[in-house]
Amino acid sequence: MAENAPPRWDRRMQQRLSRGEAAALGEMYDRFAALVHSQASRMLDDEDAADAVTREVFGYVWENPDMYDPKQGSMRAWLAFLTHRESVRRLRAEAADGEDPDDPGALDERVRRATAAARADYIVASMPAPLRAALELAYVQRRDYRQTAADLGVTADEARRRLRLGLQLLSTA
Repeated sequence: MAENAPPRWDRRMQQRLSRGEAAALGEMYDRFAALVHSQASRMLDDEDAADAVTREVFGYVWENPDMYDPKQGSMRAWLAFLTHRESVRRLRAEAADGEDPDDPGALDERVRRATAAARADYIVASMPAPLRAALELAYVQRRDYRQTAADLGVTADEARRRLRLGLQLLSTA
């Protein structure tokens, strides 16, 4: 996954996009497409829809580079916001097509669950690699903290610290 881009990179990218540099869009796509696609896929649970959202988000960025305000946050955060907005729009449009009049809160609940899941994915993708690696070993590969420590080449105390901090970050989602 892409690391958080420094603000200077963000401003330069916006300037390049504003000048219409196609190479800038390609560079941004290479850096952030996986983030956008995985967030959309997680929210929509549909790969074709996630592909469409990814195209929509980067199309919007290409057509509206001046809508990005570096004072509001990083380029990465802006793309995550755009992805969330487009994914929710699609969920609502899908619900309007086949809405169940007996369950008006079903869409809201689905949007809340999808938003929380996408937020958790974003947090995991944004956290430092040592924390992400510890969480993956412990919770995906089912290692205990001692095995995690051995696999990472750190002390057991350091493994527990990384796991605790990673879980604290995830709890914010």
